[in-house]
Amino acid sequence: GLVLGVYSSEKDDGAAQFTSAGDAFDRLVSGKLRELLSLCGPPLKKGKTRVFHGLHQDFPSVVVVGLGKKNAGINEQENWNEGKENIRTAVAVGCRQIQDLEIPCVEVDPCGDAQAAAEGAVLGLHEYNELKKKKKPVVTPQLHGSAESEAWKKGVVYAEGQNLARYLMEAPANYITPIKFAEHIEQKLRSFSNVKVHIRPESWITTQEMGAFLSVAKGSAEPPIFLEIHYLGGANTDDSPLVFVGKGVTFDSGGISLKPSSGMDAMRADMGGAATVCSAIVTAAALNLPLNIIGLAPLCENMPSGKANKPGDVVRAKNGKTIQVDNTDAEGRLLLADALCYAHNFNARAIVDAATLTGAMDVALGSAATGVFTNSSWLWSHLYEASILTGDRVWRMPLFEHYTKQVTDCPLADVSNIGKYSRAGGACTAAAFLKEFVTASHWAHLDIAGVMSNKDEVPYLRKGMAGRPTRTLVEFAARLSQDSHN
Repeated sequence: GLVLGVYSSEKDDGAAQFTSAGDAFDRLVSGKLRELLSLCGPPLKKGKTRVFHGLHQDFPSVVVVGLGKKNAGINEQENWNEGKENIRTAVAVGCRQIQDLEIPCVEVDPCGDAQAAAEGAVLGLHEYNELKKKKKPVVTPQLHGSAESEAWKKGVVYAEGQNLARYLMEAPANYITPIKFAEHIEQKLRSFSNVKVHIRPESWITTQEMGAFLSVAKGSAEPPIFLEIHYLGGANTDDSPLVFVGKGVTFDSGGISLKPSSGMDAMRADMGGAATVCSAIVTAAALNLPLNIIGLAPLCENMPSGKANKPGDVVRAKNGKTIQVDNTDAEGRLLLADALCYAHNFNARAIVDAATLTGAMDVALGSAATGVFTNSSWLWSHLYEASILTGDRVWRMPLFEHYTKQVTDCPLADVSNIGKYSRAGGACTAAAFLKEFVTASHWAHLDIAGVMSNKDEVPYLRKGMAGRPTRTLVEFAARLSQDSHN
């Protein structure tokens, strides 16, 4: 099969405006493609397709897909590069049509941006069907033509990184337990000589005095794991690393503050923070990015049992601060508190944590963007610029003292794990809580609860767990590595 892009007509005459690959193919078939398109009615709208059979012996089926305006670039209102998003969407739609036709191989028009085209193809075809007997046919996308092959390969690596996060998040919680998560990431990184993976057991977590993390884990029969990854891609292994921290609750029942049963199955993806940051490091290693990255993922389940945290319990974090656990379903911040304290051991250039932390974040932004809370404008601008390129957007949220007071005004301990005004500004009070465990001057907290899953909002992702914002984290790391070179 072959997927070709066509731009919306600038003029009203409706003549199809092909990409260079589309033009070349049309010449190959003596203008038949253009002729057929004009006979098929009005010009193709963005993301809409037409399928033609029997035009050329090498490509029995050709899908032509609408790319929207030809010179679409950065859209200031939307905070993304519209041209790249249009390509990702069009290619994903085209590749799925080829899959529906049960054609095992598809060549993809680079559409002027081979990286975006590769991302669209690889992200658009991905589906978690490991446990089904009946699977969709596997389709292998490849670049049509030889130009831009490096950009295509890069796009494939970026998309495969996000697909790894999607796989981990989608898999049932009895298949991805804390230890299985850690082993899966270790296996992905085994072939890189400049990566060390430490799978730390409960005894190590205890010696580190991570009382907040252990208090969440103790409710489950599954033992906790602290996954620590060192990627040494920098010219000097002593250079200050970028430290990624990811919340790794492989199943979140809410603990004693039990969640409602409706939709609880989706809480198998409550380790989305760990999945995205670990996948970003796997991708950075595959791209051989020239910087050092450390990944930290506290992994456990949050379950109700006779041993579980009870509302009102007080636990002690690694930095000595006491925490009143007023709601056992606000557990992610307890894991992160200890992991963030530990992250300060590495003289980091920046610490970035990601977590499916609060339902309040989903209420605030929905699935449009990841909420970012940061004490560093330098860090914010890098994350923001990266997200414009990837189309996986970020939006800055406040870290006001106003919210800090709501978690430090606590009857029994130094801080409470929920704000004293209950639901008001829940994503902001959660970030304020984390700030109590951070002294680094460049720290960002990404609340990814709203972008955890996809219904139909991102057209190049199928329904299911989204693996967002893995590509933004990778692009951010790539920009940081360029920074250190210059």
